[in-house]
Amino acid sequence: MTKTRFAPSPTGYLHIGSLRTALFNYLWAKQEKGQFLLRIEDTDQARLVPGATEDLIKTLQNMGLDFDNADNLITQSTRLEIYKEVAEKLVTEDKAYYCFCSGERLDELRKKQQKDKQVPRYDEHCRDLSLAEAKDKIKAGEKYVIRFKIPANTIVKAEDLIHGKISVKSEDLDDLVLLKSDGYPTYHLANIIDDHEMEITHVIRGEEWLPSLPKHVLLYEALGFEKPKFIHLPLLLNPDKSKLSKRQGDVAVEDFLTKGYLPDALLNYVALLGWNPGDEQEFFSLTELIKKFSLNKIHKAGAIFDVTKLNWFNAEYIRQAIKNKDAAYQNILEQVKNILPDTYDLEKVLQVTSSRLNNLAELKEATAFYYDLSNYKPEMLIFKKSDQTKTITGLNLALDKLDKIEESAWQEEQLNSLLQQITQDNKLSPGDVFWPIRVALSGQEKSPSPAEILEILGKKESLVRIKLAVDKLK
Repeated sequence: MTKTRFAPSPTGYLHIGSLRTALFNYLWAKQEKGQFLLRIEDTDQARLVPGATEDLIKTLQNMGLDFDNADNLITQSTRLEIYKEVAEKLVTEDKAYYCFCSGERLDELRKKQQKDKQVPRYDEHCRDLSLAEAKDKIKAGEKYVIRFKIPANTIVKAEDLIHGKISVKSEDLDDLVLLKSDGYPTYHLANIIDDHEMEITHVIRGEEWLPSLPKHVLLYEALGFEKPKFIHLPLLLNPDKSKLSKRQGDVAVEDFLTKGYLPDALLNYVALLGWNPGDEQEFFSLTELIKKFSLNKIHKAGAIFDVTKLNWFNAEYIRQAIKNKDAAYQNILEQVKNILPDTYDLEKVLQVTSSRLNNLAELKEATAFYYDLSNYKPEMLIFKKSDQTKTITGLNLALDKLDKIEESAWQEEQLNSLLQQITQDNKLSPGDVFWPIRVALSGQEKSPSPAEILEILGKKESLVRIKLAVDKLK
């Protein structure tokens, strides 16, 4: 059975790049009728954030990426004895060794290598210590790590399904740490043991781990484990081709969800970062992505994370949800209730404003004029091809006719027809009627149509605002 895993570290919020990694693992597992598993890699104790694990799980579930081991979640900090036992076994097999080098010695070594323009690496200072000598040091209370012995004079061969075959000389690899002095394993040891025990068939992870692949291949061989297939995903980049980071904007999935980006839109956009279906289709449901996804269509080159493009996707999803009145629409309405007061019909406000939204967080600013009319300048009321006299005439005629409409008939279509009739019957232009009413109601030059605003504000508030406009022009 195909098994993939997503293995985040609970050191903060879910990065958008990590979401893509989780998504690709999910899609491949589901397409192959396999399992998508979650593992919490919490061995870097210094960087742990309280509550981060719960937040990660909640975010994955909010995104619709349910994992198949919810009742049997693997957390690395509960498995320290297992890692230690494996590391010690490698020592007894002469495939690893105890290293007693202090942090100060390693710092000095690194500085010297940099000064001599050498690649920083461990100099194997403790590699030839006998096991007896090492045990004596341990008994004496000296701190140690366990390092893996990179075989000498070996060509290490590895293969990645995206990057192809890789060959590295073993002398270009240094003896990596397997077990740290605090008893916690490094990523290199823990992820291999866990992947083996979880029967992971495909390791889909970020490209930053590609340089470690030859070391991991050697570890698999030393442990006698069957190797999974490796897929290293291209980096996510800012538009300037730099690595995607918080310095240039939001990168946490939670930030985007808080701003009112829809989970389906975010997933759809992220799926297309570094993967292409091979046709012109751009919009995919999660079910469609499962059917279409393929590992051989993942790109090698880094993928640009473009917020403008994400905004376009999200805006389309918002409009479609409103049009279809589906489950996503109900979720949108729940978010809108947390953003706007219920002074007016929120469904109407959303519908009128939706064509101007990139995300739901923009609702507050886009609809502010409904709740608090700004103190606009009188000259804004006069259209560039009109004048003060015609503008006052248009506003007064509208006031008179609107005042006579029953509350039950106060609807967009009838209101728009009335304004058109005023314009035609009095030989006025739209700039003499529609323009000043729009500004009177919104205090803005750009806003929804006058009839749309009239319907939402209601008769009483609409008449108050139009009277205020007339007074401003006197």
